[in-house]
Amino acid sequence: MTRVRATILAAPRPDELQVREDHVISFDDAGMITAVEPAEAAGGPVDLELPGTTVLLPGLIDLHVHAPQWPQLGTGLDLPLDRWLFDYTFPLEARFGDLGFAERVWESLLPGLLSRGTTTAVYYASTHEPATLALAEACVRHGQRAFVGRVAMDHPQGTPHFYRDRDASEAVAASARSIDAIEALGSPLVRPIVTPRFVPACTDALLEGLGELADATGALVQTHCSESDWEHQYVLDRYGVTDAVALERFGLARPHSVLAHAGHLADDDTDRLASIGAGIAHCPLSNLYFGNAVFPVRRALSRGLRVGLGSDIAGGSEAGLLPQCAHAVNVSRALTDGVDARLGPGRRGVDGSAIDILTAFWLATVGGAEVLGIPAGRIDPGHAFDALAIDIGPESGVEVWPEVDDWSRIFEKVVRGAAPTNITHVWVAGRRVGPWRS
Repeated sequence: MTRVRATILAAPRPDELQVREDHVISFDDAGMITAVEPAEAAGGPVDLELPGTTVLLPGLIDLHVHAPQWPQLGTGLDLPLDRWLFDYTFPLEARFGDLGFAERVWESLLPGLLSRGTTTAVYYASTHEPATLALAEACVRHGQRAFVGRVAMDHPQGTPHFYRDRDASEAVAASARSIDAIEALGSPLVRPIVTPRFVPACTDALLEGLGELADATGALVQTHCSESDWEHQYVLDRYGVTDAVALERFGLARPHSVLAHAGHLADDDTDRLASIGAGIAHCPLSNLYFGNAVFPVRRALSRGLRVGLGSDIAGGSEAGLLPQCAHAVNVSRALTDGVDARLGPGRRGVDGSAIDILTAFWLATVGGAEVLGIPAGRIDPGHAFDALAIDIGPESGVEVWPEVDDWSRIFEKVVRGAAPTNITHVWVAGRRVGPWRS
């Protein structure tokens, strides 16, 4: 049994800030929390006592990371989505046939995300089986909780000739081998995930085969859904139905499927996905660049749809989820108020769409855990001790003024203002996984 003493800040519900000053968290050898008690009641020694100028938060759950795009983070974002993919992204991802290059990227990516407090990540790898397995092995080695998927894509019009699966049968077979290889690692933290890139990149035979693979293996599914005007319209033109309907028909919209972006969902799509038990990876920053719309978080939650946050590296130009919390608030305000001053106030926005930083942080923790169906996102008994410690002391750069700041203000400052250099400890399943600074 290990015991950590700290002040805990968390959002167990979208509208609740939970503050537990000077508590002791006990967790077992498997990293599962067994007790969270006030220090005066817990008694006995502790293994680690965090300074009073440090707060402990639940680990952050990033639902949408394109791992091979790490080297292009922050580039090419002036282009529309289809050109960004063909001019920048597909040529880069094709390089991951070079296993040495892939391993170098993974050895930069994993510490980079862990140092930002990303304790769980849902990864798109590339089409290459060795690179995909190497990513899963890197997650095991660095101790990150992860879902790792070999990207499947075979459509001759939706993919470049130099970067696609040969045909649907080979793509399904390669994905099945990848699932077996990741499961053979025997890690309780790292799992495979079925990964059709998105409908424009996949033939019907591939989508059908991957749905059958998900059904046969029980692996979760991730893909893109109603991401942009272009992608949303493409599916309507090809099938006469929306992404949500098409994905369900192919067996890919399933319980705990991770559907990225979804800014163009109609209410009946939202209700359909909620009834299935699928979830949305809301990527607020990349949606500004490529989505042509703002995902209506508050409306989706009110209709019972599971929602978490994603960075969408590299369509989102900032790694880590604390910045995405701020972006989620910002885009919700834009949706509420509108952006075109030529329209009257009553026509300019969608009233009631704004969320606050507390809801955004809930998305990054509890919301993401609910999408995936994992016991994480909370610092409570029965959940994994996935957590990060953040320095808010006088030299931290997080401006705390005791005369005016209560815990709700401090929490907002931490989520909006803490940089990676403020993060002093990160744990996954009770094991410290970084950051490792000299």
